Amino acid sequence: MIRFAKEQNYNIKILENENLNKIIYPDEVDTNSNQTYVEGSVKQVTINFYERDQIGRQKCINYYGYQCYVCGFDFKKVYGDIGKNFIHVHHIKPLSEIRKEYKLDPINDLRPVCPNCHAMIHRKNPNFSIEEISNFINDRESE
Repeated sequence: MIRFAKEQNYNIKILENENLNKIIYPDEVDTNSNQTYVEGSVKQVTINFYERDQIGRQKCINYYGYQCYVCGFDFKKVYGDIGKNFIHVHHIKPLSEIRKEYKLDPINDLRPVCPNCHAMIHRKNPNFSIEEISNFINDRESE
């Protein structure tokens, strides 16, 4: 019996005589498959590459440090010497939106972020803000 909190007319399809063990979910791999997978072919791609000022990047890091501005992750603390001086730098306003040369203010325009937080910031278009990602983390930690 299925009971719904809100009474409405629902269309329900009853699955019978199906082997539910054969259902493959999108994040699962059928290990019994004889299918082959091919990778490594060369593909040419044309992209716009926006120049970044390495001195501006370093001034941002000198001001904020090498810890992630979003989650506080510190590569040196976790990985030792191989993590020393490693961090991504995120443009608060994406260069792709500016679409021209502009005068960079390393303190106001950039933030050091770990690769995970950087990827999550760019997970949607327009980007999540640093504050939104920080709130996602804080909300998860308080659960």
